[in-house]
Amino acid sequence: MIEGSWISLLPFLVVIPVSIITRQVQPGLFAGLILASFLKNSNILGGIQTMISAIVANLVKSNNIRIIIFLYIFAGIISLTKMTGGIKGFVHLVRNIVKTKRAAMLLTWFTTMGTFSDPDFRIVTVAPIMKVLRQRLQISAQQIGFVIEATSNPVVVLVPIATAFVGYMVSVIATSLQQAGITDAPYRVYIQSIPFNFFAVTILIVGLYYSFFKDFGPGVDGRSGQNPNLQQGEEELLEECFRAYEKDTPVKPWNLIIPLIMVLISTLFLSWWDGHRQAVGFFEAFLKADALGVMLEAVFITLILSLLFFLLQGFPMAKLVTHFVRGGNELVSVIIMLALIWALSAIAEDLGFSKYIASHVAGLIPHAFIAPALFILGGFISYFIGSSWGTWGLLMPLGVALAQQSEANILLAIGAVFSSGTFGAFASPLSDNTVTLCTILNLDVMAYARLKLKPTLIAAGISIVLFGIASFIGR
Repeated sequence: MIEGSWISLLPFLVVIPVSIITRQVQPGLFAGLILASFLKNSNILGGIQTMISAIVANLVKSNNIRIIIFLYIFAGIISLTKMTGGIKGFVHLVRNIVKTKRAAMLLTWFTTMGTFSDPDFRIVTVAPIMKVLRQRLQISAQQIGFVIEATSNPVVVLVPIATAFVGYMVSVIATSLQQAGITDAPYRVYIQSIPFNFFAVTILIVGLYYSFFKDFGPGVDGRSGQNPNLQQGEEELLEECFRAYEKDTPVKPWNLIIPLIMVLISTLFLSWWDGHRQAVGFFEAFLKADALGVMLEAVFITLILSLLFFLLQGFPMAKLVTHFVRGGNELVSVIIMLALIWALSAIAEDLGFSKYIASHVAGLIPHAFIAPALFILGGFISYFIGSSWGTWGLLMPLGVALAQQSEANILLAIGAVFSSGTFGAFASPLSDNTVTLCTILNLDVMAYARLKLKPTLIAAGISIVLFGIASFIGR
């Protein structure tokens, strides 16, 4: 095994191009893991054994398995709200309230309070409403899509509780801090890094501008506000939204509202309860809490109470179980990605990745350029793979190591990595958020992605300047 040499960089140099070429993160991570395993143990059988041992050892770590369980249960609960008519009911509840374009845009922003838990969940909840309102109010589908996306992923990454993202974001920070030998609490570091997610903040401001002060421009077909399905009935339009609707889905808005309230209230209460004995004040209690443990307890409580609530309404247990498992299984690809990231990071550390960064790479990049460089590199990667989670997993270990060894602001580096992944998830035509939105609104994916690229690059340019200023001030 070669420790602390340039060889330790090779797995990561393989991961990025393979991920870009295949447009999938998992093949790149798998290729990097195979290479890292054989660099650690060149024996054919020994390399395979090293890889398997790393995967198993990191999967069974307490924090890691808690993240996997949390993500699976959370996705299952969202699937249950869909099956029991919660999403469809919510759409029916609010669609008749809006009478003007400004009111429609206000509704889009207002609904972030109840749909911030996951970007795809927000899109499949809000986009059907706006699809109907677009026909009624003659609003550009492109403008609607842009505003919905601007209030999806960028909002979720800024919310520190009750989201599908928090557990994963804390996990990649924890892995990176551990590699760098930093003992700070990962959740506290995540909270402190939120103000440095400059792209999420700037694209929200751009979204506000395009919501109320500027039209997005003519549609991609040159017919702004014209719907080829103009004579189509509203109910028929809603039934086309396959991610939010199923055939014969009931109309029960409380089946969405109540589970969301339960997970939010239980997360807040348990966070305070878990940390209040170690804290001086109310807000400090949230920082002292075991974030992953609290979130896992909250989703278990929500799952149990939601199942009872649905059973009392007459939904059969067999159907509830089937849809819960179906929803959880939608995150299997994410769970595989996590397992590969954890294993690759562990073996890379054994190869001396941090040592090499400390002794060679960190000194090559000026202090003030680390955060902007991380944002630009991550933005490039995330645009071509279309995954914020994949980008964070690939880049966070490098970002934290570079910041620590160059004595730069680690929080700023973490914010730059999170910003870069947010950029790709928002801008890339390969993003599942973009594809889902375009499917619901009947938009051409590539044409829509080109149309929104200009305001997205404006927000990215402002973010680069902010990272540069923050780096200079933090010297």
